[in-house]
Amino acid sequence: MTSRDNEEDAALGYHDDDDDLEAFSGAELGSEEGVLGFSDSLNGEVKPRILLMGLRRSGKSSIQKVVFHKMSPNETLFLESTNKICREEVSSSSFVSFQIWDFPGQIDFFDPTFDYEMIFRGTGALIFVIDSQDEYVEALSRLHLTVTRAYKVNPDINFEVFIHKVDGLSDDHKIEKQRDIHKRANDDLTDVGLELIHLSFYLTSIYDHSIFEAFSKVVQRLIPQLPTLENLLNIFISNSGIEKAFLFDVVSKIYIATDSSPVDMQTYELCCDMIDVVIDISCIYGLAGTEAGLPYDKESMAIIYLNNTTVMYLKEVTKFLAMVCFLRRESFERKGLIDYNFHCLKKAIQEVFDVRIKVQQNRKLLSQRRWSKLTMTNGVVNSPH
Repeated sequence: MTSRDNEEDAALGYHDDDDDLEAFSGAELGSEEGVLGFSDSLNGEVKPRILLMGLRRSGKSSIQKVVFHKMSPNETLFLESTNKICREEVSSSSFVSFQIWDFPGQIDFFDPTFDYEMIFRGTGALIFVIDSQDEYVEALSRLHLTVTRAYKVNPDINFEVFIHKVDGLSDDHKIEKQRDIHKRANDDLTDVGLELIHLSFYLTSIYDHSIFEAFSKVVQRLIPQLPTLENLLNIFISNSGIEKAFLFDVVSKIYIATDSSPVDMQTYELCCDMIDVVIDISCIYGLAGTEAGLPYDKESMAIIYLNNTTVMYLKEVTKFLAMVCFLRRESFERKGLIDYNFHCLKKAIQEVFDVRIKVQQNRKLLSQRRWSKLTMTNGVVNSPH
């Protein structure tokens, strides 16, 4: 309770005094923008920017279509090559909200005609896609150039490398590719004295759930409330006899938080399949004419009994968020206790969201006042004598 009060005090701590207003514009907002990647300090929007970069035909547009547009992986074979920068807003839930910029591989955005400093200044994460089934010497060279330039503009960018199209490789070959790319990329950075830059590497494919798990990790690093959500899930599972719990965005199947125990790929795949089953059955037998075409509401709930004495339990958290957890069948006999604890968890998550909303609203109010003050100042300076 005390921590929440502190958060609310911080959220409401935008004073009316003009001197304090100017102090915030130079200090508080500046530091926060560097971490979260806000696009503009004057617009009040909390929208981290994710850049998709890589060489031509590396699979950037396919990744975006499969993850956020529910396109079948086979349909991506007919996608035309991207020839211009495509920007898209992703705002499917209270926590999953960001912009994705898809850059064509053939464009040299370090050309003088491009303002690359503006692009990188407002970026939260940079995803560089490397085609694992092609020669990647040129890709590593482009990766090095991109990372070094971006780091100089914005040292707080999260650099993510997707070693993509690994579905056609054996397990041993995948590990070998990842080890080789990891070593070469980090050696290149060390050679120029930038060994402090951290690159995260993921093996991905649009033909399995690896691309969703990789994007989950990218998005989680852009959520300031992640430690709070993880702590809430840890408390929930320890008091409910649950072995593993995820907080999913049901639209994209990105999990925005989980407890502190390791994530198993098979467990994640089962969660995605369960969400698909719930949505598909609801479409057939459930709600009609729901908002945004999503057959999912506060009554949504599902229980699946696996053949290894494990139970999967899905419950609605918010309009676009669901909790999926795994527990033993004997633990599920205390369903009343689990539901009560889930009610407390849901209420706590809503409180986290309320604080986030207050921060956004006060930041927007602050930016509007700054803009009004700037406009009035310019009006006085430029007024005729």
